[in-house]
Parts: sequence; C-alpha cells; structure tokens
Amino acid sequence: MKLGTVFPHADIGTDPAAIRDFAQAVEAAGFDYLIAYDHVTGAHPDRFAGVTIPNFAAPPYVHDSPFHEIFTLFAFLSGVTRRLELVSSVLVLPQRQTALVAKQAAEVDILSGGRLRLVVGVGWNFAEYASLGAEFGSRGRRLEEQLLVIRRLWTEPLVSFEGRFHLLDRMAIAPRPTRALPIWIGGGVGDVLLRRLARLADGWMPLLPAGENPEAAVGRLRSVLKEEGRDPGSFGLDARLRAAGGPADWVAGARRWQALGATHLCLNAVVKGTAPMAQLDTATRMKRVIADALGC
Repeated sequence: MKLGTVFPHADIGTDPAAIRDFAQAVEAAGFDYLIAYDHVTGAHPDRFAGVTIPNFAAPPYVHDSPFHEIFTLFAFLSGVTRRLELVSSVLVLPQRQTALVAKQAAEVDILSGGRLRLVVGVGWNFAEYASLGAEFGSRGRRLEEQLLVIRRLWTEPLVSFEGRFHLLDRMAIAPRPTRALPIWIGGGVGDVLLRRLARLADGWMPLLPAGENPEAAVGRLRSVLKEEGRDPGSFGLDARLRAAGGPADWVAGARRWQALGATHLCLNAVVKGTAPMAQLDTATRMKRVIADALGC
C-alpha cells in the first residue's frame, strides 16, 4: 500500500520557493505521492443559499479560497521533484475542454517522466460550471464520453469521433503519452458512479459521505466490477485517512483500508490556518507509525 499526502492549497501561498520546498520535503519524507485539489473559480457564498451540497453543511470553497491551477502546479512540481507521483483529487473534468485536458495531462506526464495519475470526477459546484461556460446537468454523461475521447487522443495518431458532446474529424494531439496513462474516478457510492467506475476507470478514489461504511462501499464496487467482467484484484483503490485521534487510531484506520484491498492511502493532515510544514510534520508522523505497523 503506497502512502501519500495532501498539497495545502489554502495555506501554501504564492511564493514559488515555499511551494518547491514543501514538495521536496514531501519527497524527502518518503511519501509515494502528493494529491492536489481542483477548482478554477470560486463563487460568493450567497450563490449557494438554499442549496444542499453533498457531504458538506456549507460550501467548503468560495470566492476567496486559493487554488493553484492543477496542471500548471503539477508542471512546476515535476521540475523540482524526482520521483513523487502527482495526483489530481479530483479534476472536475466536465467543466473543462476535453482535448485540452488530454494535451495538458500528456504534457505533464511526459515532462515528469511518467508521474501523473489523473483522477477525475463530476464535482458539485454548479456556479463554477456556469463561470466556465459548461453545462452542469449533463456532467455525468459528458464525463463518460470525455474519457473515451481522451484515451483515443492519447493512443491514436489520428482520431475521428462523433458523439453527443464531441465531434473530431481527423484530429490528434502530439506528442502523445509514452505509456498507458492511468485514469481513476473519485466520488461517492451511487450505483451510477460505481457502474461508471467499473466500465471506464483504472481505480477509485472514494469520497465517502459521513457515516458511510467503507466495507459496504467497497463490497458494492467489487460486485459491480465482477458484473462488468473486471478483476477487483487489479483495480486501484486510493483511500483517505485524516489525522484525527492518535497513533492507535491511525494504525487502526490504515489496517481497515489495507484489509479492504487499498492500493494507496492518503494521509490528510490539512488544518486550515496551520503552516504547511507543520501539516507535513503531522502527516510524516502518521506515515512513520503506519509504515512501522503495516510494513508499507
């Protein structure tokens, strides 16, 4: 089970030296990967009045929430690190142009030496969709078609495709990735999502609602994978573990996910308003305790 941690968008600031130092410290601490969240624009909280946001009592990110643009960030981080895997969590794919994402992801993967893992999802922020000129209501169907188009652009020298959302007439991106670049999907446990995962993804980043039982969620995914003719044992699973409690809680949480077949475990020590290096110190302590106990 590989261990990762979280890029602290809210607290890292804009000093490139501080961002470089943080990423290099993550790598020096022995983490396998670093995840970064994705938002392009933020809306005033009034935009969400009377709206239920899945998994949140209030909008977690608004107009003054800082987010470095994910592909630009990863391009920078790839140049200041050597082995750290760079993971989106999650890229809100349907609000972006498909061919442009294919191009950007291919470029980051090439220039990083094959260190990008693209985790995509549909997102929840209708206001952000509107600001980017993207349709919110069809985002699930659009994402499914996007994944088909992106994989073809990555692997074929010339692509013709006609679907509901895309029309490509002998189009291509160059250069293309030099490997089978992984695409994972992040999200909850609805049947539509699980079917989408089983048909189209290389792995799942579960974003479980409060109170959701991980054993039940993973059990449902395994059943759907089998129904779709996929091998659950070869399907990636990237879980999250927050820095709540103490070492005994960390080990118990890690053992729980390991027993469920997690291939990756992200140690989340982000506390808004806390210095990034202090957050990393906590995550590193978690890593040491878990690695010693589980042999990761």
